[in-house]
Amino acid sequence: MRFFLLVAILILNLSYAAAQKHVIIQGVVVDNVTSLPLGNVKINIRNTESVYSTDKEGKFDIDIPAIKDPELEFSLEGYRTSTRKITVRRDTSEFLLISLSKLEFETPVIGVTDSKEKSGLDNLLELSNVLKDKELQNSLGQTVAATLKNETGIAIRSMGPAPSRPVYRGLSGDRVVLSEDGVKTTDMSATSPDHAVTIDPFSLQRIEVIRGPKVLLQTSTTIGGIINAVRNEIPNYLTDRVNLNFGSYYESSNNGYLLSGVLQVPVRNFEFRGEGTYRNSSDISSPEGVLSNTSIKTYTYSGGMSYIYDKGYAGVSGRNYTSDYGIPGGFIGAHPKGVNISMKKEQLNFKLNHNINGKLFDYFDADFSFADYRHTEFERKDIIGAQFLIKNYLGSLNLYHNNFWSFRKGIYGISADFRNFKVGGYVFTPPTVSRSISMYFDEEIENIGKLSLEFAGRYHYNFIDPDQQIQLANLDSVYSRVFNTFSFSASAVYALNEEFNVGINLSRSSRVPTIEELYSDGPHLAAYSYEIGNPALSDESGIGSEIFVYYNSERIYSMLTFFYNKLNDYIIPRNTGEINYATLLPVYQTEGVNANILGVEGQLEYNFLKNLNFNASLSYTYGQITGSDSPLPQIPPLKAIFELGYSESNYFFGVNSEIAASQNRVDEFEEPTAGYVIFGATGQYSIYGRNHAHNFSLNIENLTNQIYRNHLSRIKSIFPESGFSIRLVYKFFY
Repeated sequence: MRFFLLVAILILNLSYAAAQKHVIIQGVVVDNVTSLPLGNVKINIRNTESVYSTDKEGKFDIDIPAIKDPELEFSLEGYRTSTRKITVRRDTSEFLLISLSKLEFETPVIGVTDSKEKSGLDNLLELSNVLKDKELQNSLGQTVAATLKNETGIAIRSMGPAPSRPVYRGLSGDRVVLSEDGVKTTDMSATSPDHAVTIDPFSLQRIEVIRGPKVLLQTSTTIGGIINAVRNEIPNYLTDRVNLNFGSYYESSNNGYLLSGVLQVPVRNFEFRGEGTYRNSSDISSPEGVLSNTSIKTYTYSGGMSYIYDKGYAGVSGRNYTSDYGIPGGFIGAHPKGVNISMKKEQLNFKLNHNINGKLFDYFDADFSFADYRHTEFERKDIIGAQFLIKNYLGSLNLYHNNFWSFRKGIYGISADFRNFKVGGYVFTPPTVSRSISMYFDEEIENIGKLSLEFAGRYHYNFIDPDQQIQLANLDSVYSRVFNTFSFSASAVYALNEEFNVGINLSRSSRVPTIEELYSDGPHLAAYSYEIGNPALSDESGIGSEIFVYYNSERIYSMLTFFYNKLNDYIIPRNTGEINYATLLPVYQTEGVNANILGVEGQLEYNFLKNLNFNASLSYTYGQITGSDSPLPQIPPLKAIFELGYSESNYFFGVNSEIAASQNRVDEFEEPTAGYVIFGATGQYSIYGRNHAHNFSLNIENLTNQIYRNHLSRIKSIFPESGFSIRLVYKFFY
């Protein structure tokens, strides 16, 4: 009996000793933008009294008892606190790379990544629609559209590499708003496929795809979204020392290269920021050869400064964007040698953010922007085929309130937009002035059990006044138009548990026709079309609905979304099948049709075997003109993306595949497109020093040199997408 008692005591002692085995946790903490190491970061093990800190190089080495699933909290003054939960399997050793983001003043459009407490819908958007840090560097392309091409729900509309623009859920043009630091971008990329976006993605800190009620803070088109490029050109916080970012880029498919630098300097209460970028690329190549007249030469430079005080900041910035690029030719409907486009935009921005700290109101911000945009299309060096001039004035005032009753922080605002639009060359759209004013709000209701609610509304007044003296070829007359529209959106998210959520979004959407959709009447050679507008167009309206479920745990994030939009007077340019024999261009007539757009999206991120992760996404959109057998034109096909990757603290490599189905559901006179499967590989390596960091990225696209065509390309009939291509990106942070 004593023998068995001794054995039992021994087993208990061994079990106790096993329970006392330790976990070794090592890692490094870095700034999420610069990748520079952060020293003296406080590390607290929750539910214990153990506190540690990082050394001067941001490193930490912690030996703790193997408590069940310890949770580490990383905090540093001026940065958002971050937590990381560790799953323990007996003795274990973990290496963590922790990125901390700086606390910034809140802005109205950074709804998915601001510093306030996030709602259930915000968490969904943060997980599925934000591209930042190293992920952004690894995805960098020549344009914003190329950078976002693998994001769920996004396709690319193009006429070559330069004039590419994102398409979201089959929606293009100004239904998808592009903005920089929350200011709507002034260019003509929304009106025609040959016009480029005036945003260079290389120096961006992150790109956000905002959807749901928060889109009404900038646009009345609730069924679309906002793609916001964040570079903080007007600094909104003081750095503790001089910061220098330098980068370069090379792409083999067009022998393209880029040089870029950003310098940020604090001087007492002032923060100064300067930036310069130069990009140059030759004609693009594919498995079928080189496509002439597709080169790009772009340079940008900007300067910004802010005065930062206890209750906010005030700042100003100026930016110049200049680009010369080619549109290919040599086929039916195009100029024999193509068209060359010269584009220049000069923009001045002002921003004020002031904390009121009142019982009801928290703070307000005011924005003002002026842009002078010039766009010239040359048939030859000495012949101007088309010229577009825009002077645009934008302003907004937003007031934020504190929590009261069941409402969280809400936003009430007003914005105004004045646009002076002029044309020249052989384009016969009349000079037009557009004036608009909008009032909007966004509110969130929390703590209704496990239910989160958000709703927003926007009233939009628009007066469009064309010059009625001009004689047009196909339009009998042009006349002024006044539009009064109202949009509304509401979302609800219900937490079934800490990891699983379901939600719904309902909206009433509206959209005012553009100047070009109303009054165009003449050839647009660079777009290979003779365009005729419709001055009698009604405003576009419709009902949008979306149901989504998402699951988020330590190892798995998954999302599934179903959407359905029923639209009235949906405005589209349709190929009439006719040819204007004076110019030999196909005639596109703008018309409003009733339409249905529905689809499904899915995402999966699964981390397994400690450092191995699998990512997948699926996007499908179905568009139909109501009461007819005609599909909506320019709807992207079903697309899936798969990636398998391995990551350690300072490197990552992976393989990926893009699969697209054929698109045979096309409008009359629209060409179908075959499906394809292409493969790629990617890698990233980082070197951390005491006060600097080097990031290297390698991206290989179309490994098998496959011939494939983008359905949304206007030149797909003569030229496929690029073949085997290597892209190298280097960034240095100090």
